[in-house]
Amino acid sequence: MAARFEDHGQLQLLERDETEEEEDCFEAIDKLISLGINAGDIKKLQDAGIYTCNGLMMHTKKNLTGIKGLSEAKVDKICEAAEKVVNTGYMTGSDLMLRRKAVIKITTGSQALDELLGGGIETLAITEAFGEFRSGKTQLAHTLCVSTQLPINLHGGNGKVAYIDTEGTFRPDRIVPIAERFGMDPSAVLDNIIYARAYTYEHQYNLLLGLAAKMSEEPFRLLIVDSVIALFRVDFSGRGELAERQQKLAQMLSRLTKIAEEFNVAVYMTNQVIADPGGGVFISDPKKPAGGHVLAHAATIRLMLRKGKGEQRVCKIFDAPNLPEAEAVFQITPGGIADAKD
Repeated sequence: MAARFEDHGQLQLLERDETEEEEDCFEAIDKLISLGINAGDIKKLQDAGIYTCNGLMMHTKKNLTGIKGLSEAKVDKICEAAEKVVNTGYMTGSDLMLRRKAVIKITTGSQALDELLGGGIETLAITEAFGEFRSGKTQLAHTLCVSTQLPINLHGGNGKVAYIDTEGTFRPDRIVPIAERFGMDPSAVLDNIIYARAYTYEHQYNLLLGLAAKMSEEPFRLLIVDSVIALFRVDFSGRGELAERQQKLAQMLSRLTKIAEEFNVAVYMTNQVIADPGGGVFISDPKKPAGGHVLAHAATIRLMLRKGKGEQRVCKIFDAPNLPEAEAVFQITPGGIADAKD
């Protein structure tokens, strides 16, 4: 199996074939020019981070008129043209079933964990992993950076990875042994990861806005935010700023949801835990995920990670629309996440 991936050229070729098949995932904003929209106005939309007709329909008209140089009349005309290109109305359950076939499930590196997740981390959804430090959240992120680049027939995503790091925990040298385990060229794998270090919540949001340009041009399959809440806990303090914090967090999460659905990418975000004084008398060490209800409603699948014995970790489905509440044990190895050894 290793020989299949040694050749970097072959991995690139696979990517090209795949993108040809998946071109109808989104409609480029340039298509509106043929419907009578001025190229200058299209450029203004792109400068504001809107590169697809699907993405355009995810903005309110109030937002769009806030873009410099776009009047209400222009916005109405643009939205009318976009509605001709993208179906934003109702569809039948059968049509939705067909659309769901575009969902790609990316392996975590552990068969037990994949089975728990119904095949792996899925695109078109936000997967949140929370737990204490050393529970394996970032290790899973590093493994996904590599497994996402595997071909689809090997349970990969056949695409690139974007990594937004708010805690300074990404280590490129950690990617090398994981890539070797999967039989891939480490330097080619690292070339397919784009990385940004965020220092404030505003910086974090702007990095998300800038991703649309990259994702509309290249085949991305995974966006990692590690961790989603850290900067909000630093930049907002006390109960007095809580309402504003939650509103800004909601905007950030809404942006993540739109990225997942606009570009058919998997979003994997890590979250911290906080002590829960009202957690109950029978729980020895009550903890709950940070971010409150805002974050709880935004995540499609919530995973609770905790430490097991030695290098073993336990993952529990905390909340998911289509998965039963269950647990899986996995192990952290030099080659990333793997099945636990007895």
